[in-house]
Amino acid sequence: MTTGDRDRASAGQKGWAGTSVRGLEDEAHKLADRLPELVLDAMRISSTVAHGIHGRRRAGPGETFWQFRQLGALDAATSIDWRRSASSDTLFVREREWEAAHTVWLWPDLSVSMNFKSHLSTITKRDRAVVLALAAAELLVAGGERVGLLGLTRPTAARRAATRLAESLVLHGDKPEATRSLPPEVRLARFSGAILISDFLDPIETIAARLRAIAGTDVSGHLVQVLDPAEETLPYDGRAEFVGPEDGAHWIADRAESLRERYQAKLAAHREALADVARRLGWTLLIHHTDRPASEPLLALAMRLRGDAAGYRITSPVRSALPRDDADKATPPGFEPRDGAA
Repeated sequence: MTTGDRDRASAGQKGWAGTSVRGLEDEAHKLADRLPELVLDAMRISSTVAHGIHGRRRAGPGETFWQFRQLGALDAATSIDWRRSASSDTLFVREREWEAAHTVWLWPDLSVSMNFKSHLSTITKRDRAVVLALAAAELLVAGGERVGLLGLTRPTAARRAATRLAESLVLHGDKPEATRSLPPEVRLARFSGAILISDFLDPIETIAARLRAIAGTDVSGHLVQVLDPAEETLPYDGRAEFVGPEDGAHWIADRAESLRERYQAKLAAHREALADVARRLGWTLLIHHTDRPASEPLLALAMRLRGDAAGYRITSPVRSALPRDDADKATPPGFEPRDGAA
């Protein structure tokens, strides 16, 4: 059996069992069995990243000092800051910065194609997407934000957010909103946020139309493209059989290595088109490979939520999957400038 056959067999054995009710039920039980471990992973990862309540950069209810201003005719005497006022002949009022919870909607892609895992990784794309979504939820709630699953739950700021969302995935994991390869077409409220985690390998026109419908007005968004390292490099040689996980289509390549250059060029073009869609919406795009630690995209995502890393993205070239001559030229994993790509 070739490497491609092993990957195909692995995806087939662990994929969603068609569209039958029993198949969906079995897959729901499998996901439920894995969720406790995924929740623990999410909580462990989120504990390594710090995040805070979003200040609105204006006076209002909150705990953080904002500024002193002179006492106005409508200000109560109890609002006077006597320590500051004692140093001058003017009475001053201490103002705090308005801090308000931000609602962030999460969507991990649970479609059939996300259940792929090659020999180059130890986790499926779907499990990694779930871990990232739950970790982001835990992180955001710890920072005072509200989170919800797009199209499935109401936003909440309750403690143990990861556990609550995981339970919702078990209860509603067989609904079309959760099993389709595109996020639900819903209109979000102004100033809310969205974190969409998927492989984003659907036709770019379809993806763009759905993202425009979600973006609406003043909705900030972040796309996390999760790919298996084999999908990035096509490391197969010789005769290989490729199977469409969703439509079951079969295609056999006699010399898979002859397709590598064209495949990588097409994937790069698709990604650039996806980055352009994100740019036009004012959103960001983050690339993550499942052979890399989940803490990397979570840290970059937290920085983007705070607006501190708009010019960087995580990269993770797969050295073992590259031809020997190209492996030495690969950029080591880490942060590198995006050159405005996303």
